Amino acid sequence: MRFTRTSKALGIVAIAALALTGCGAGGGGSTDGSSNAAGDPNKVITAYSNEPQNPLLPANTNEVYGGRVVELLFEGLRTYDASGKPVNALADSIESSDAQNWTIKVKQGQKFTNGEAITAKTFVDSWNFAANSKNLQNNGFFFESIAGYEDVSAVNSEKGADGKTTTTPAPKADTMSGLAATDDSTITVKLAQPEADWSLRLGYSAFFPLPSAALADPKTFGENPVGNGPYKFEKQGSWVHDQSISLVKNADYKGPREAKNGGVSFKFYTDPGPAYTDLQSDNLDITDVLPSNALKTYVSDFPDRNSTKPVATNSTLNIPPYNPNFQGEAGKLRRQALSYAINREEIAKVVFNGTRTPAKAFVPPVIDGFKEGLKGSEVLKFDAAKAKDLWAQAEKIQPYDNSKPLQIASNTDGGNKEWIDAVANGFKNNLGIQAEIQPFAKFAEVLNLRKSQQLPGLTRAGWQGDYPSLYNFLGPVWATNASSNYEKYSNPEFDKLLKDGLAAKSTDEANGKFNQAQEILFQDLPGLPLWDQARPIVWSNNIVKAETGWNGGILYYGITAK
Repeated sequence: MRFTRTSKALGIVAIAALALTGCGAGGGGSTDGSSNAAGDPNKVITAYSNEPQNPLLPANTNEVYGGRVVELLFEGLRTYDASGKPVNALADSIESSDAQNWTIKVKQGQKFTNGEAITAKTFVDSWNFAANSKNLQNNGFFFESIAGYEDVSAVNSEKGADGKTTTTPAPKADTMSGLAATDDSTITVKLAQPEADWSLRLGYSAFFPLPSAALADPKTFGENPVGNGPYKFEKQGSWVHDQSISLVKNADYKGPREAKNGGVSFKFYTDPGPAYTDLQSDNLDITDVLPSNALKTYVSDFPDRNSTKPVATNSTLNIPPYNPNFQGEAGKLRRQALSYAINREEIAKVVFNGTRTPAKAFVPPVIDGFKEGLKGSEVLKFDAAKAKDLWAQAEKIQPYDNSKPLQIASNTDGGNKEWIDAVANGFKNNLGIQAEIQPFAKFAEVLNLRKSQQLPGLTRAGWQGDYPSLYNFLGPVWATNASSNYEKYSNPEFDKLLKDGLAAKSTDEANGKFNQAQEILFQDLPGLPLWDQARPIVWSNNIVKAETGWNGGILYYGITAK
């Protein structure tokens, strides 16, 4: 998402062994025994969140706190149900006879909440805007498959006197040659190569339609967005920065995600502790972020008002390639040593109380095509002796600069300090180096630091699936110049395997290529896979029913209130 917040491999709609039934006391999301209760359709619920990183434009939002708002304000051609299955929304049909040339029929009579009609041209204009590098949209990479994308996304790269490389937009065309609206209801798309399940990604927010005002003045629009989804801004200025965002039900919405409540008011917290206290006193209605000390008590604290299930979300510890301590052969040995020095199993058990499972790969096991035991994945096992030996080998090549502690950048609102402290202790005890958290009150601040290539040390990172696919956990995160590849990792062999996987003619062949690509990541270790998540949520006495979707995001539109 985006960090949570999106695939292209064949047949990757299914999520293997997702275990979608709730594991909380009393059966998870319908624990009060009245899952069919209608509740109060006009009551506004209050939900935990944090300040979004950017103005609320779908193609520029790739972090979880902005993403949860954008996904409620807008509707695309498709959406995903709770199990990850794609469902047509604004699309009447999406068809192709050769997996390269696609015809999309757009439902007629659809409008934005300002009354502007949504047509095929609306989508074409919105996608071209998103893909064009001059518009600086974070999610432009998601249009990579469309013919002509390379022309609209071109950039100039220059190395300055300080040795740093900067890029500037240099599009060769304003629109993608493979994209057209042939009439008000028909979109034609030509891909650069056949991709049999390209349409699967069309439920992701980058593909949402935008009204003309957004294209004319994106910055202003992003402060008071006008969408077509199940909710809309309560009023002008509903985004009170660093405090809240208030949404109300869109009474004109008739799609598959019709709201069962009167609205959602997102309250921003920089610490999950006060939010948890507010939930206990019914001053907040729902949260998906728990303080670490509550992971052992949330079931008893919220009997019949909690749910936990495995989801398509993982966490990594990223290592910027511009850090001198982790460059060259010595750097490669040190990255391996860091990984061996982390006791993932102990941290998952002690700090997370079983709501995390130690990572086995760069993708979570709930995604179809997941494979355990990939070549190189042995670095994910805790081995103090191996860690010390690798570090010693690195020292013989190039001494480590230990003049100051190794910092690990992280937002503090997500209960991250405890596990980072545990990781830092592992580095100290097993490698003899000092490490500490580099704390930030807002997740957006961490992303901005990563994007500007100014991390002094490492950074926590992670991914919440945008659509259910191995590729989605690899391409947007690690491919060269990908939208969420903030640390600028690049390996041509990795990129080629991704491209080969996208063009594969069978699910097994596609997944095989993607798993080979993961083996390249295990060689380079641009990031250290940490753990996969079972997402716990808790809710107040004001809520009848709540649940998360396949990727761990709360299905806010489905929440029923008393």
